[in-house]
Order: sequence, then structure tokens, then C-alpha cells
Amino acid sequence: MTTTAVGATGLVRLLVVTQFAFNVGFYAVLPHLATHLSDQLGLAGWLVGLVLGLRTFSQQGLFVIGGALTDRFGPRPAVLVGCALRIAGFTWLAFARDAWPVLAAVVLIGFAAALFSPAVETEIARQAVDRERRTGEPRTRLLGLFHAAGQAGALLGPVLGVLALGSGFPAACLAGAGVFALVLLGHWRLMPRTAATTGHPRLVTALGGIARHRAFLLLCLAYGSYLVLYNQMYLALPAEVGDPAALGWLFALSSGLVVLGQVPVSRWSARVLSAGAALRAGLVLVAAGCVATALLPGDGPLPAAVFVVLLTAGQMLAVPAARALVPDFAGDRGLGLHTGALSSLSGVLVLVASAPLGALVDLGGATPWLVLAAIPLLGALCVPPTRREPPG
Repeated sequence: MTTTAVGATGLVRLLVVTQFAFNVGFYAVLPHLATHLSDQLGLAGWLVGLVLGLRTFSQQGLFVIGGALTDRFGPRPAVLVGCALRIAGFTWLAFARDAWPVLAAVVLIGFAAALFSPAVETEIARQAVDRERRTGEPRTRLLGLFHAAGQAGALLGPVLGVLALGSGFPAACLAGAGVFALVLLGHWRLMPRTAATTGHPRLVTALGGIARHRAFLLLCLAYGSYLVLYNQMYLALPAEVGDPAALGWLFALSSGLVVLGQVPVSRWSARVLSAGAALRAGLVLVAAGCVATALLPGDGPLPAAVFVVLLTAGQMLAVPAARALVPDFAGDRGLGLHTGALSSLSGVLVLVASAPLGALVDLGGATPWLVLAAIPLLGALCVPPTRREPPG
């Protein structure tokens, strides 16, 4: 039994705008957190690293919990509670002055995202599949639009943060909280109320099922190989560039390319590629970026720019495709759990790979980039077959 506050088209718009707003609020605060902790609060470097690591763990690692709750109670409660916790976390962080309150606020901020992000991602995937069944429009087109909206928020959020920082870091936190307050209000008024469903297996049982689902685990490995390479934007790329200002422009270039290119790329790939083929092609492009960076002469912006462009091109193919494949493995009642598990398991792969790859990057030269190129190529080999036929 469902009471619908908006129609299907209105719900899609709400979800796309929500993803944009999530990233506006997030990136208004988080890029400035490390500087605030070290410069304004005087925390030691290891403690700053711990704070940032706990935020990532409390978010990415718990996506699977948020996805399971979405399956059980529907997306609306998960989004509303998650937004309320994010507002509380940002407000707490604005006034925290000691290590323990900062740690608690940051964990709360991360856990909030572990609730609302899987809920929104699950619902947009469900709407994309439903639209594909009704109209024949490939699901990757809507998922690509969703991804582009998130990147637009990631591009605008730091600008909002810089403007708010003129009044201090607390003002940036409160600006971010204000964005999430608007999202909370919008979903309170417009998100459909879905009755709680029964018949879901216990979480431990459901996780056991995922652990035995070979094809889905292969998808997680494939998507995780992309995330490992995307993480090089924060690890290998700074070592390659060396100039913080140039690095900032490269990040802006990546987001700008997605904002401008994601929708046409998704339309093209939907016409000529299946989701599995698009994921493989995206991973090959990411590998090509690593090889080009290794072979191009000299250091500095040119090899780095080539890497960013090819990585972003691969991202525009791989991310919507990976999300489009999840419903094929999830079943009718497990879409939220599988959506969350894709993020959590891929995040574990990034965590495991970070230390050895960091040591490799310290060696410098072409070798690290050639080794990095092997990761998405192996990921492309992991992409599982699906029952759906490729388009046209």
C-alpha cells in the first residue's frame, strides 16, 4: 500500500535534485575540514588522519546497513533520519573545539550518509528499471543523469564553502546544515510513504547470501577496481602534479567534464553498449589513462591532465553501468542491500589497496602508473555476464 506524494516523473526529479543538494552540502564543508582541524584547532597530523578515516569508515563501510534498512522500511524514513543526523552532525562540528567532540560529530556525519545515500541510490535504480520496462529507455540514461547531478553538486559545493568561510568554518558547517534542512523538508513533503514490508531475511542471513553470490561479488571487484583508480586523484595525482593550485584545477576539470558530458555519453552508450560492455569499456579507458601518464615525457600538468580526462571518460561509462547492473542480481526485495553492499565491498577493496599503492607511488617514475593500469584491466575481466541482451 503506497500513498504517493508525487508521480513517477516528479519522484525522479526529486531524487536527481536531492543528489545535487547532497553534494552541495557535503562539499561546502568537508574539503576544508583538514585545514580547520590542523590550523584552527591545532590537532596533530595523526589525529587529523584518524578523523578523516573515521568519517570514511562510518559512511562507506556502513552503506550496507543503510541499504538493508531501505529494503525493510522504504527510502523515505532512511532519507529523513539521515538528513536529520547530518544536520545535527554539521551543527555539532561547527561548535566542537576538542578532539572527542570533533570525532563524534564526524562519525555522525558519516553515518548519516550511510542512511540517506543508499536509500536515494536504491530508489533511483528502481525508477530507472521501471522506466526501462515501461518505455524501453535504457536504465543507464537516468542513472547517468543522476551521476551528473552529483558531480554538479561537487563542483558548486566548494564554492559555497569558500563564500561561507569568509565568516569562519562554523559558518560553512551551518551553510551545509542548511542545505540538508532543505532536503529534509523536500522529502518530508514530497517523498512517497511506503508501508513497511515483511518477509525480509535477517541481515546476517542476507549478508551470507551476498557472500555466496559469485556474480555479484565479481561486479563488486570490477567496480572496486574503478574506485581504487579514482582514489589516485587523492594519492598518485598530487605526487605527479606537485602544485596544489594545478591540482585544484584538475579536480574542477574532472567535475566539469562529468557535468557537461555525462548525459550525452550515457545516451550514446545506451544505444550501442550493454551495461556490462559499458563497464568494461570504462575500465579500459581508466587503464589507458594510467599507461598514457607513464609514457608521456616529463612531469607536471600534461600527463596529469591526460590521466584525469581518461579517468573521467571511463567514470562516465563505468559508474552508471555498474549501478544499472545491480538490480539484475538483487531480486525484488534486496535492491537496497545490494546497492549498499556494492559501495561497502568496493570501499573495502580501496582500503586494502591504499597502503601498498601509497608505497608504490613513493617510488616515482613510470612503474607505479603501469602497475596501476593493471588494476582496471583485471577489473574488466571480472565483469559478470547478465541475462539482459545488449541494445539494438
